[in-house]
Amino acid sequence: MKMYFKDVESGRAISIQQPFIEQILTGKKKYEYRSRPTQIRGRVFLYASLRPGAEERWKRTGYKPGDLPTGLIVGSVEVVDCVYLKEDKIYGYKLRKPRRYRKPIKPKQQAQPCWFFPFGKRQLA
Repeated sequence: MKMYFKDVESGRAISIQQPFIEQILTGKKKYEYRSRPTQIRGRVFLYASLRPGAEERWKRTGYKPGDLPTGLIVGSVEVVDCVYLKEDKIYGYKLRKPRRYRKPIKPKQQAQPCWFFPFGKRQLA
């Protein structure tokens, strides 16, 4: 997995359901919405959660549950900011420069609901 650490030096991943991962990878989704803020910045792995999102989330995507990979790391994205959206009372993690991996990667560690280290914590020299 060393070649992927060149892409994601922190070794950190964010877990997101499909079809949202696909929308991030195609540049259609620029924010990930969460109930908690984050101080995390930089490139992170994109982990497609094992369970896809609710069926109503798939409308207008051109896909249906089962069409897109789940339970795998499918790419990476830069987290560049975190903003509080007062009207919706939610935080938006601003995303930039998504990269799709040619071949999805199975994580070695069990995924967590938000942030986790799919290959264990990286020991930086």
